[in-house]
Amino acid sequence: MDALAVRTDVPLAPFCTLGVGGPARAYVSAASEDALRAAAGWARERALPFFLLGGGSNLLVADEGFPGLVAHVDLRGVTVVASGDHVEVTAAAGEDWDALVARAVAAGWSGLECLSGIPGRVGATPIQNVGAYGQDVSETIARVRCLELATGALLELPGDACGFGYRDSRFKTADRGRFAVLAVTFRLRPGAPPAVRYAELARALERVAAPTLPDVRQVVLALRRAKSMVLDPADPNRRSAGSFFTNPTVDADAAERVRSAVERVHGPAGAAAMPAFAGAGGRVKLSAAWLIERAGLAKGYGEGPVGLSSSHTLAIVNRGGATARQVVDFARHVRDRVDEAFGVRLVPEPVLLGLDLDAAGPGATPRGR
Repeated sequence: MDALAVRTDVPLAPFCTLGVGGPARAYVSAASEDALRAAAGWARERALPFFLLGGGSNLLVADEGFPGLVAHVDLRGVTVVASGDHVEVTAAAGEDWDALVARAVAAGWSGLECLSGIPGRVGATPIQNVGAYGQDVSETIARVRCLELATGALLELPGDACGFGYRDSRFKTADRGRFAVLAVTFRLRPGAPPAVRYAELARALERVAAPTLPDVRQVVLALRRAKSMVLDPADPNRRSAGSFFTNPTVDADAAERVRSAVERVHGPAGAAAMPAFAGAGGRVKLSAAWLIERAGLAKGYGEGPVGLSSSHTLAIVNRGGATARQVVDFARHVRDRVDEAFGVRLVPEPVLLGLDLDAAGPGATPRGR
């Protein structure tokens, strides 16, 4: 166990893009499968809670910190195997996600190009079913190599056994806390055209006769950069967890009720402009950002150390000196304003470690502008 190099009272805020959160009671950097298995056993023997930390780009940690062991997943390595008209690219969980996307694009492998610029590590992608600009990782994931934390068993789950849904998977819901993702295998297509299915992306590429994978990557990066969704030390909106809420998916009747509510406030033109996209089973996906803005919360809304990004209403920003409690209280305020206006309850996308959006703290109603 000494080989684990367990440290105590390690601040977690520096590991998270929001830059808030207290210390881990115990912390270890796990650079191998054996180290990760040993870390899980170490926590289990001491009856301590166990948490897996990746890139910290989708995480909000309580000010009190975490009362157990945090294992920072730092497994590295990428292998490529040709398989018929595909290549199978296996990346360890600790690999940087955007670096993998850049490598695939440079090699001419189609399947990940629209996911450029997303911060974080490979291990998080199947958990969240990471997606952007009309592309999800579930389209290309062939296998996920996992460690079952309670038993130490190694498993390989095929992509169709991962329970993928919109920003969802079995790792996030039914089997939450059961597995550690060790590596992900993506099946990509050499020489295939890029996926240009998303309206905003298609508009940005209108003047490009036959967009290439590098064209799509560069445009996606530009679109994300304009929304402060690319990590940039010079960006005043840089301290965020990206999109704080997922786009709500509702049944057709609920979508019409939302449209009626919009019409009462913004008139027929406002209702006609409401983004609504057909989903599976007759459900309708709405735009969380659009609803937040129509609820009266514009870009840059908020006073003090926490507010909405001045570039995108879906990002909640630590403007400097914020606490985790202030972030979660502000998020609740945004959620409740949308609920009051349209009867839609937004669901947070980041992992809330030691926090609950329904547990109000002191001074929970922020002033806004």
